[in-house]
Amino acid sequence: MTPETIEGYGVRLRPCHLADVPEMVAGCADPEIRRFMPLLPDPYDSDAARWWVTEGAPAAWAAGGAAYTIADPATDRLLGSIGLTRLSAERATYEIGYWVGAAARGRGVATAATRLLTERAFAAGAARLELLTRTENVASQRIALACGYRHEGVRRAAGADGDGVRQDLIAWVRLADDPPGPLARLLPDLPDGRLTDGVVTLRPVEPADTDALYRLHSLPEVVANRVPPVAPERAALARRCRLAASRWLAGEAADLAIVDAVTGAVVGGCALFYDEPATGQAMIGYSLLPEARGRGLAARTVRLVAGWAFGIGVARLWAGTRPDNVASQRVLERAGFRREGLLRGRLPGPDGARVDSVVYGRLATDEN
Repeated sequence: MTPETIEGYGVRLRPCHLADVPEMVAGCADPEIRRFMPLLPDPYDSDAARWWVTEGAPAAWAAGGAAYTIADPATDRLLGSIGLTRLSAERATYEIGYWVGAAARGRGVATAATRLLTERAFAAGAARLELLTRTENVASQRIALACGYRHEGVRRAAGADGDGVRQDLIAWVRLADDPPGPLARLLPDLPDGRLTDGVVTLRPVEPADTDALYRLHSLPEVVANRVPPVAPERAALARRCRLAASRWLAGEAADLAIVDAVTGAVVGGCALFYDEPATGQAMIGYSLLPEARGRGLAARTVRLVAGWAFGIGVARLWAGTRPDNVASQRVLERAGFRREGLLRGRLPGPDGARVDSVVYGRLATDEN
């Protein structure tokens, strides 16, 4: 690639200019940008910005990559920055990265710039582009999906904070012959961000739900139905809540908080795991805090999730319970599930024992 200006999708990508320095300083001092780009100079001042324009960006081009200013086509003013790092000349593999200033966020600028540079890179001979995101950077993961990048897995400890702490990164990849996107998601967003019947509301799990879910999953009766049946550490629950949005985007699980629609209190948790996308099968699990039991909230939850799941293309839902968990079996029956059989020794139990599992199923064609 050569450092020439390109335009498309409502943005301009051009070489960096010294006139960009004030906007670069303002953008790179933004706490939101620094949160995901912790290795930027601190403080990021005009000297750091001028170094990038006069030395950093030219070095990126000289190394076979690219370094563009994202500019407003009408004013040519800086909106952000985007570039490519050549990872392997032999394999024609590059990493794409970007940032967008606060004033330009929410306008599709990053998506437009990523789409434009992706197309230009492939036209120039790139075979594979990688977009690495922090696990909690949900906005960037949505951009990857919108631009046709596919979730390829987690690179453990591939990133680092300024203090040397290692961080996992999610790899999103697009090949030259992949469709341009946006990619269809196994687990789309909930309509209006939630499901509700006026009594119970289900919404995506958030980091603020950690305390409630830790209390829930530490209850002996809930621990007994975990796989394996071991109480979680609080740090593990905090990480689950922190990564819930990312796992949803990747199609791994729809992790839901069960909320009392009247009080707004979190009263339980529910998750849908798309365990067999090829066959259209997903698994559901749920649990309630003691103060919410006996009010029919679990059955309402399962009905709401089932309705949404069948609406997004799931053909079959299943759930398993321990043979002695009669309460959960009644919930499933009230929600239209049918008992299908017993799987002997399916689950790990305490002290190395195996525990049977009673299987319930519901088809999209079943009547509730």
